[in-house]
Amino acid sequence: MGRLVVVSNRVAVPRELRAGGLAGAMQAALSQRGGLWFGWSGRIAAAPADAPRMETVGPITFALTDLTRADYEAYYLGYANRALWPLFHYQPNLVEFSRSNLEGYLRVNRRFAAQLAGLLRDDDTVWIHDYHLIPLAGELRALGIGARIGFFLHIPLPAVDLMAMLPGHRRLIESLADYDLVGLQTPADRHALCDYFERECGATPEDGGMRLRNGRSLRIEAFPISIDTALIARLAASGSTHAATRGLVASLQGRALAIGVDRLDYSKGLPERFDAFGRFLERHVERRRQISMMQIAPLTREDVPEYRELRERLERMAGATNGQYAEPDWVPIRYINRSFQQATLAGYYRVAQIGLVTPLRDGMNLVAKEFVAAQSADDPGVLVLSRFAGAANELSGALIVNPHDVDDTADAIEQALAMPLEERRARWRSMFDHLSRHDIAAWRDAFLAALEQSRR
Repeated sequence: MGRLVVVSNRVAVPRELRAGGLAGAMQAALSQRGGLWFGWSGRIAAAPADAPRMETVGPITFALTDLTRADYEAYYLGYANRALWPLFHYQPNLVEFSRSNLEGYLRVNRRFAAQLAGLLRDDDTVWIHDYHLIPLAGELRALGIGARIGFFLHIPLPAVDLMAMLPGHRRLIESLADYDLVGLQTPADRHALCDYFERECGATPEDGGMRLRNGRSLRIEAFPISIDTALIARLAASGSTHAATRGLVASLQGRALAIGVDRLDYSKGLPERFDAFGRFLERHVERRRQISMMQIAPLTREDVPEYRELRERLERMAGATNGQYAEPDWVPIRYINRSFQQATLAGYYRVAQIGLVTPLRDGMNLVAKEFVAAQSADDPGVLVLSRFAGAANELSGALIVNPHDVDDTADAIEQALAMPLEERRARWRSMFDHLSRHDIAAWRDAFLAALEQSRR
C-alpha cells in the first residue's frame, strides 16, 4: 500500500493540529500509512513560491505553499467564497462572478498541481478536499499523474438548474470526471451530481456512479462526515466541571440554556434563529425568565462585505430583543463573537437543555453531532435541527424544523422545553448509538476503502 496524500486549501500544520475533527482524522490516516499533506500555508507572499516549504513530523510530511495577495483575492475571496460558496448554499442572489476571479481560481489550482506533481509517486493515493480545489485532478492528469485520486465535497451540491446559473459551470463540474471517486455528504447531493452528469454531459447511470461518454466510469457515493464521538463525550463529561462551565451555569441562576454555535455566515440562518427565539418569547409569556439563548458566532471572512453586514444585523437584532424582554437579572440573548476551545464548547453543550442548529443550508453541520455526543445519558438535552442540514438525514431523534418558518422553530423550542425525560432519553439514545457506530474514523475508512477499489 502506497502513501496517502491529503490535499486541502489550508493545511493543519503540526502546531495547529487538534485531537478531533477533520484534522485529527487526516493526521491519524497519514500516521498509519505515512504520507504527505499539501496545501496553502495561510501566508500571503509578495511573489508565488516556486516550490512548497516542507516540514516533517514523524511519518507525515507537510508541504506548505504561500499565496500572493492577488491570488488570495481572486481564488479564495473572489471565486471560491463569492461565487461557489453562495451558489452551493442556495443563495444565488449573493453570487458575484467575474472572469478575472475564475482565472485566478484556475491559476492557483494549476500552480498547486505543478508543485504537487513533483512530490507524487505512482503508487500514491491522493485525497483532495472541498470546493476550492475542484479542478485539481484535471490539472494533475494534464501533467501525467496517473495515481488514484479521490475528491470529497464538504459543502452541499446544488440541483442542476441552480448549478447552471454559474457561468462556465460545465467546465467546472465536468472536471470532477478526472477523479476516480467523488464523495458527497448526502444521497441528495449524490443525486444532484449524477443528475448533472446525465442532463448536461450526456452520461448514463450505472451501479455506483455514471458511465461517461468517453466510456470511463466515475464512481459517485455519499459519505456523511462525522465526529470523534467518544472524544466529544469525554471532553463534555470533564468539561462540565471546568471553571468556565461552572461560571456559565451559575450565571443562568437555574434557568434553561439554548445554545447555538456557528461561524458567522449567512448560510447558518442566524437572523431567522434570532427571530424565532423572539417569537417564542412573544408567544410564551410564562417562559420568559426561564430560558436564555447563547449564540456563539466567531467572526469569519471579514474581508467580505456580506459578512460585515450580517454581523451588524445580528447585533441590532440581539439588542432589540434584549431591549424588549430583558429584566435587571435576565438577558434573553447572549451573543458572543469569539471562538472557544473544543473542550470548553463540549462543556457548554453538556449543560444546555436545547441545541439550536438551524442553517438555511449546510453540507452536514458537525455542531449538531457534537451537541448529541456531549449530552448526559441521564438527563440529555434536545436538538432542534434544520431539515436543510445534512445531519438531518441521520439524526432522526432531533426536532426537525424549517428554519425559514420562525413559528415552526419557536414551536420546537417550546416542545423541547416541555419534553418529558423518558422521551428525551429515547431520542438521544438513538442518535448517540448511531454516532458511536458512524464516527469520523468510520467515515475516513469508508472513503479510503472505496477509493482503493476504484479504477480509472
